[in-house]
Amino acid sequence: MPKRIRMPFIFLFVLSFMMANAFSAKAISDEQELIDTAKYTMERLLTDEVFSQVPFYLKKAKAILIVPSMFKAGFFLGAEGGSGVLLSKGMEEEWSYPAFYTVGGASLGLQIGAENSEVLFVILTDSGLESILNTSVKLGADASIAIGPVGAGIEGATTTSFGADIIVFSRSIGLFGGVAGEGSIIYERKSWNESYYGEGTTTREIIQENGVQNENANSLRAVLFGK
Repeated sequence: MPKRIRMPFIFLFVLSFMMANAFSAKAISDEQELIDTAKYTMERLLTDEVFSQVPFYLKKAKAILIVPSMFKAGFFLGAEGGSGVLLSKGMEEEWSYPAFYTVGGASLGLQIGAENSEVLFVILTDSGLESILNTSVKLGADASIAIGPVGAGIEGATTTSFGADIIVFSRSIGLFGGVAGEGSIIYERKSWNESYYGEGTTTREIIQENGVQNENANSLRAVLFGK
């Protein structure tokens, strides 16, 4: 093949290779970005006086689901959604690597406005964790919930779980006339788990069996370890 003809083919091959790698890197970076953002969310909740009860509930937790950005909006018909990471706590008080989940829901009623929230779901019971691991779980139906402090500047706020499976803490920006969490559905992001840890990876391998690891998630785990 003449050199003048060969060079464009080489250029197209190199360009295709670079684009393929760029798309692959973007897919990985989306997952890593969620983990890194979850780390910052935990750091804020652990240092915000409004959420002074969070460390207490972390000690009691079987697992936690961190959703760094839960967007909610509505005009009588409301909808909310966001991606998060689930980590469980083992017998030796060590935290697992994170598994990827999505939280979403819709509701009817008097609700007007929009908000973006950092949300922490603290799973307090084995049954609550099993509900999440076994299938998609509807909060308030498949697992009982209690609502912790919402927003900022709430002085003297107190929370009790009242035997709930899950307690929800929400740090909000914006205004929304509705209760967060109730009726939301939590379900696994299988494709993200496989992309981050390897094909065929299951949530139980990540959360309960410690069968897979990714050192890029250690910074988030370190925050939970208090390091």
